[in-house]
Amino acid sequence: MFRRIAPLGIAAVAGLIATGAVASDIDIINAPEIDVSGSAVAQGWYIRGDLGYSGWTKGGKPDYTVSAPGGAVASRESFDSARFSDDFSYGVGAGYQFNDVFRADLTTDFFSGDLRGDSNIAAPCSGAEPAGTSCGFNHRADYSAINIMANGYIDIGTFAGFTPYVGLGAGVTRVSWDDLNSQAFCVSGGAACSGTAYGGDVLEGYDSWRFTYALMAGATVDITERLKLDIGYRFSDTAGGRMFRYGAAERGWGATGAKGRDDGFQKHEFRVGFRIPTW
Repeated sequence: MFRRIAPLGIAAVAGLIATGAVASDIDIINAPEIDVSGSAVAQGWYIRGDLGYSGWTKGGKPDYTVSAPGGAVASRESFDSARFSDDFSYGVGAGYQFNDVFRADLTTDFFSGDLRGDSNIAAPCSGAEPAGTSCGFNHRADYSAINIMANGYIDIGTFAGFTPYVGLGAGVTRVSWDDLNSQAFCVSGGAACSGTAYGGDVLEGYDSWRFTYALMAGATVDITERLKLDIGYRFSDTAGGRMFRYGAAERGWGATGAKGRDDGFQKHEFRVGFRIPTW
């Protein structure tokens, strides 16, 4: 009997082994493919270059101190109007793409422009003018600036080839004011001006570092795998600071330090640039 059962057992075991082997082959055939090479992830260093146009630059009205003989303060005045010119900017930077969502960079931008304004003080321009007149001034000064910013961006997602983003930046701006040119003229009031023509005065400008922050929004377009076009808008706000020094006459009276201070300026810029990834 043992001889009859043994062959049956061996056949059953062989059948189970064969069935397991077939099932194993089927599982292998149906198993999903695994990419051991890894998937491409946006990560690595990049460099960038940008051009900007400020269609609207606005700042507060500069203020200044009028000194009297002996160094005393005669009055504190402010510009009645202040008009900043539109300006272009250009800059470069380097950054790092951490993933598909977040990137950060350090940028340096250069720009320049001019400020025109006018002001009026209650006192006559000189002893040649009668009481009841006041002295008006036309002002003009050029400036240049270098801006250094640390920026962070959130890439929202890619839609029809465009990747919109928002960003925030903070840093410093070195504003270098050229000499302020002021042209005095008499303004009639309770009395008429004598008609005397007055020469201009040149007041030495200041250089100063100011805090700046910026808000950005825009979109990126992949031109090629190694070149990205960046089109965006940036609002930046630069703090106020020293603008110009006292003239020779007021320094002779003992006035020291800054005569005038600007109230900073805000820029609304349209910007276009390129980013070159290194990965």
